[in-house]
Amino acid sequence: MSTFVTASVPARLHLGFLDLNGGTGRRFGSIGLPLSEPETVVSLAPASSTRVEGPDRERAARHLETLCRHLNIRARHRLVVEEAIPPHRGLGSGTQMAVAVAAALRTLHGLPVNAGEDARFLGRGERSGIGIAAFDEGGLIVDAGRSAEDREPPVVSRIPFPRDWRVILILDHGHTGIHGQEEIAAFRALPPFPAQSAAEICRRVLMQALPAAVEEDLEAFGAAIEEIQIQVGSYFAPAQGGIFASKQVERVARRLAESGAAGIGQSSWGPTGFAFAPSEEAARDYVHAAHEVAEKDIEMRIVRGRNDGAGITRRTLGLLGS
Repeated sequence: MSTFVTASVPARLHLGFLDLNGGTGRRFGSIGLPLSEPETVVSLAPASSTRVEGPDRERAARHLETLCRHLNIRARHRLVVEEAIPPHRGLGSGTQMAVAVAAALRTLHGLPVNAGEDARFLGRGERSGIGIAAFDEGGLIVDAGRSAEDREPPVVSRIPFPRDWRVILILDHGHTGIHGQEEIAAFRALPPFPAQSAAEICRRVLMQALPAAVEEDLEAFGAAIEEIQIQVGSYFAPAQGGIFASKQVERVARRLAESGAAGIGQSSWGPTGFAFAPSEEAARDYVHAAHEVAEKDIEMRIVRGRNDGAGITRRTLGLLGS
């Protein structure tokens, strides 16, 4: 008989940075939302020799090897990536893979789970704390960015996402977002972020987006998110070719808005876009209306906001890891 651990970690929408200026002593800060799907799901068990299987297994294998050295774990493992958030799509795939593998490894060996510490050790969450925060709990999350001491961004607000609302994801399977060294170079090349824009974003988050979520006012929530997206997207436009990285995604997002969807935008560097709907039925109507402008690489997926964190289960089974 063999013990194995399964960890499932949600994708997240990055709805915008709060303050890229940093003039107050804190920089970045984010508003974001974990999703019901897609997820990264990994299963880990003892084995006679280490092997890693499934999608994005190279990255998972690197994390497993690095963490075993760091935690002084000398056992061999079988790691199965059952599901993986698509990489470089703006959905937090790198951070979620890191914390999923770390949580499974620590749980299997009876160590306390520490998503923030492990993510930082693996080089994740350097700008946004949403993905790490979503491991513990779901909801509409605001983190306050990094201080001069470079600590983990503190979560300053977490509000349940309205149960009836839906998120329409706009996936461009023919395009990837800026990442890695290209992302680092883009940040270095961009000019200082205007303090006035940071002030407007923070005002929209505190005085419009958050109370609108509490009061379940989708119109006001969508207006706040769109304004945040305009401020942030305009800043990143020279690096990504516009407010949206994918023209196909932008075309579909604008058709969704014409059909009644609220709060269109792009998650992180994209190319994944999003829009919000008041119900499942309304979301289906908006998607149906937008299909006529969606080209072959575009997929629209209706998902929920997630109000709970990662799932970790420990089981005993005879075959896994044999």
